[in-house]
Amino acid sequence: MSKVIDLVRPVVEPIIDEHGDMLVDMEYVKEKGQNYLRIYVDREPNGIDIDEIAALSELVSEKLDTINPDPFPEPYVLELSSPGAERPIKTEADWKKALNDYIHIGLYQKIKDKKVYEGTLKSYNDEEIVLEVRDKTRRKTLTVPRKLIANIRFAIEF
Repeated sequence: MSKVIDLVRPVVEPIIDEHGDMLVDMEYVKEKGQNYLRIYVDREPNGIDIDEIAALSELVSEKLDTINPDPFPEPYVLELSSPGAERPIKTEADWKKALNDYIHIGLYQKIKDKKVYEGTLKSYNDEEIVLEVRDKTRRKTLTVPRKLIANIRFAIEF
């Protein structure tokens, strides 16, 4: 499935860039017998609106139809959308954006009797991240080895 992404990304990314938007992620998946090409786009600093998504969808669809040879082995559904406010943190650009932002992490094993934390990402490197978490009425710093992180995403603070 990643072969399709490798063939499609260089065709799609320039269209998105030309509009001042950014490609956040792409996936080509099969769900319930149907193939989906999902393209997640965003715009800084305030996000992307539905009109821009619709315009990009039209342009991307037209461009995908011109690729020769056709990279899609079977019929598929094209979905363009915003990645959402609580999207996963995957790329280096995501990590930079997440710095000093509120995030959610799930762990493979407990740290201080918990496997889930939310807090402000204060720093990160290849080995660990540092979160500022709320503990009742105080704020504490928690250092988490990256190898223990099962999932990490942006979060909305309530």
